[in-house]
Amino acid sequence: MSDVTIKVRDNGPLLIEGSIKIEDAEGNAFATNPEKPMVAICRCGASANRPFCDGAHNQSGFESCERAT
Repeated sequence: MSDVTIKVRDNGPLLIEGSIKIEDAEGNAFATNPEKPMVAICRCGASANRPFCDGAHNQSGFESCERAT
């Protein structure tokens, strides 16, 4: 089992739970709050706070309901 869990939310972000570090393409770390056990990563591309979700998917019409097979 992994210490990190990624949940794909229907029509919403990826919820990542566990101890993680998020870096940009140059290796610079994004600031995260170590006190929060979960981070939401944008999938719709409409967030003003990318790579993090700000709820913009609710207004953008983003639809995606991925299922594991």
